[in-house]
Amino acid sequence: MTLDFDETATRIEAALRGPLPGPAAQLRMAVLPGADRIPYREFESIAQKAGVMILLYPRGESAHLVLIKRTEGVEHHKHQISFPGGRLDPGENFVQAALRETEEEIGLPRGRVRVLGGLTPLYIPPSNYCMYPVVGALSETPAFRAGPGEVKEVIEVPLGALLDPAVLRSERHEVMGARRDIPYYAFGPHKIWGATAMVLAEFLALLAEA
Repeated sequence: MTLDFDETATRIEAALRGPLPGPAAQLRMAVLPGADRIPYREFESIAQKAGVMILLYPRGESAHLVLIKRTEGVEHHKHQISFPGGRLDPGENFVQAALRETEEEIGLPRGRVRVLGGLTPLYIPPSNYCMYPVVGALSETPAFRAGPGEVKEVIEVPLGALLDPAVLRSERHEVMGARRDIPYYAFGPHKIWGATAMVLAEFLALLAEA
């Protein structure tokens, strides 16, 4: 499926002004059992805070979003697929942090991104972070540059590809002493799971509603 960028960005921006799919959508891709019992509001005051960017842009006429694969050198989530983003600096809000980190990690000047809105924050127990997803749009096709030391690979994903039911898969792994089915999105050789998949699940639910 190919999604037109202009139409998609307009519909998502409108949908972000209304009720969000929220934790019910996020939990479809949860790894840990009992994740529904750790809503972000209970930990917001003590957690470290991070802003992440769900960036939409055109490649040809097709809407895309960008992910990154982190290096061994980062403090948390080594080698994992994630959205560009990171910890808030003193005095920043989560939108400013998401824009700054996007510039640092993939070389996209923050002033070129139009912020469409935000999704539901997500608390991540292993790292004690509260993640604040920001949705942004770029009207032209960007030239990405991976930030040295942090980003191993920039991954461009046609948005329509993520709506194919075949990309939703699972694998059995040992988690907290028990064998569990771990859900993930498959894109090429990449497996998108964990907190990134939970944020992506809410975004795709919003897209489906839009």
